[in-house]
Amino acid sequence: MFANYLIGLREGLEASLVVCILIAYLVKTDRRDALKPIWIGIAIAVGLALGFGCALEFGSQELTFEAQEALGGSLSIIAVGLVTWMVFWMRRTARHLKADLHGKLDAALQMGTGALVATAFLAVGREGLETSLFVWTSVRASSDGTEGPLIGVLLGIATAVVLGYLFYRGALRINLAKFFTWTGAMLVVVAAGVLAYGFHDLQEADFLPGLTNKAFDISETIPPDSWYGTLLKGVFNFQPDPTVLQVVVWSLYLVPTLAFFLAPSRPGKDRAKPAAAPVREEV
Repeated sequence: MFANYLIGLREGLEASLVVCILIAYLVKTDRRDALKPIWIGIAIAVGLALGFGCALEFGSQELTFEAQEALGGSLSIIAVGLVTWMVFWMRRTARHLKADLHGKLDAALQMGTGALVATAFLAVGREGLETSLFVWTSVRASSDGTEGPLIGVLLGIATAVVLGYLFYRGALRINLAKFFTWTGAMLVVVAAGVLAYGFHDLQEADFLPGLTNKAFDISETIPPDSWYGTLLKGVFNFQPDPTVLQVVVWSLYLVPTLAFFLAPSRPGKDRAKPAAAPVREEV
């Protein structure tokens, strides 16, 4: 449940910050007449994300078991790729996000209502589609037959909405660069589990070999139905009897990705960039 809460919090907060930046800029520049098109674009983006999530959930139920596993495994790999790109992108652009959005909004204001709707839709829609896909694959990977994973996601999104509102009102300030760095690192760990589970799905679909070739089996030491087994599965997508392929994929993804993500930026590269607004600046 914690892993899914983290996904909802991280992804939801990104979307909330985007919305806050757009709305706050229009209010501060006395362009409240442009708020309606922005909210329309946001609503369309949210509706698209919800529709995409529903299509994944209900559409997959009509497939055979092998087809479900093949679809789930393939989408898990795609979701991990998107999330990996997203955490690295946010790490690079967190300091410049506000300025970039302001620039796009200025251009849209000059072009008219349609451009405003499109700007809000594109800014929020990408986050929404990524969230829907990764949440679906993560909930599927960590599902234990209960509503816990989904509840975790919803609680994370609700927390993100509250934090976004507090940012907007100026009641809360945090170092967003550090926040996105540490939550991004934890999200990489979660993504490694989702990736390993995705490859296991492809093995169950007979798309990849090695389903019976277990790397180890510690089910007696860590029973899957024990409280600590459930906790490990919910947080890390831990499996007590993974296949060799799962362990190899998990290791090859997690170790280099986490090392590159946590590596400090090169000083020369940072100096080459123009000065940006402080990350702690009120949105």
